[in-house]
Amino acid sequence: MKKIFTILSLIVLTSLAMYNTSNAQNYKNAIGGRFGSANGVTFKTSLGGNKMLDIIANFRSHHDVNYFRLTGLYEIYNPIAGAPGLNWYYGIGGTLGSVKYKHYDSNDLYVSLDGVLGLDYKFVEAPLNLSLDWKPAIELAPDTQFDGSGLGLSIRFTF
Repeated sequence: MKKIFTILSLIVLTSLAMYNTSNAQNYKNAIGGRFGSANGVTFKTSLGGNKMLDIIANFRSHHDVNYFRLTGLYEIYNPIAGAPGLNWYYGIGGTLGSVKYKHYDSNDLYVSLDGVLGLDYKFVEAPLNLSLDWKPAIELAPDTQFDGSGLGLSIRFTF
């Protein structure tokens, strides 16, 4: 767990070091909650131009399994004409985490390759951002399978 938070801190510091003032999203950084098939914390930062890095730490309980996952997504934003503050985006990334099997009291490594497709809205007069996205994943460990249940709503404070 300590290694995961160290990795998260390094990713955040790296992304802040690469920061460029030009962006298409109308905000530079945002932090808040992600709610859906997995609930957690999300931090989004601009990489310059129309690109952003989204880091998500989430928890999920499914049947007889608990997950803790740390996801990093490289996202490309495109404005929607005639809708100020509204963008659609897509991207790719990966997840590293742990899975706990409740009945067997055992743990395993969780690894996946993730995609993302969504809508992002930044309120013009308020430091608030909403994102609705679908984050499908190809799980590589502990089992190889497709997980299409990654629908989520993120509510973030922008700064």
